Amino acid sequence: MKSLMNKIAIVTGASRAQGIGTAICLELAREGADIFFTHWSVYDRGMNYYMNEDLDWPQQLRDEIVSLGVRCESMALDLSQPDAPGILLGEVQKQLGSPTILVNNATYSVDVDFRSIDAAILDAHYNVNVRGTCLLMVEFARRIEGQHSGRIINMVSGQDKSPEPGNLAYVATKGAVSTFTKSIALELAPLQITVNAVDPGPTDSGWMDSEVKEHLLPKFPMGRIGEPKDAAKLIVFLASEEAGWITGQIIHSDGGFW
Repeated sequence: MKSLMNKIAIVTGASRAQGIGTAICLELAREGADIFFTHWSVYDRGMNYYMNEDLDWPQQLRDEIVSLGVRCESMALDLSQPDAPGILLGEVQKQLGSPTILVNNATYSVDVDFRSIDAAILDAHYNVNVRGTCLLMVEFARRIEGQHSGRIINMVSGQDKSPEPGNLAYVATKGAVSTFTKSIALELAPLQITVNAVDPGPTDSGWMDSEVKEHLLPKFPMGRIGEPKDAAKLIVFLASEEAGWITGQIIHSDGGFW
């Protein structure tokens, strides 16, 4: 029997064919979970790695998930808006039912150093990475409290392992999510809701050019660069009943990247 049969999973940030969000949706669906994913192509279109195949990707992804024999719904959602978490949870309940799994994968990331960072850049990162993520966690927990157990998995970065100069706004906000993860995990443990975070390390999700790959490869002792499916397979485990004793952890699933 598939490990996630009759579970409903929310995955934010599945807008691109090569993205981690897409891999997460597909791996969860293969284990039997019904999927509700969000996408926000307005952001992705501004990235230099956005590809033509991504133009209608949300519909293609939905079709592929349904072909796996599970239900799937999706919506475009700007998580920088304060009311986005409530809107999302309401739609999930209406279209699929009460969710069991929340994967906070959506992110805002623009490389900035001390010369280029300013209030607007910090706010843009905070609105999605911190406020949007944290409010989704608490809204999810409030809505399922007293009904059933749950799993929350947040995507973070490697800021807990080593400094990341040139990426100041991103690591500051992802560090906040890591800290929030550890604390809210203790609050939600009595409700049988686990909360963990995953650092996938540098992952070839479409943004790496040949120069970046050449630079990063020697830092992976396992001899290859991380792929979206690597993070997705760990998330499937953390979403399962077998992971019910794991909570409040920041897991560096990065192939030993240093």
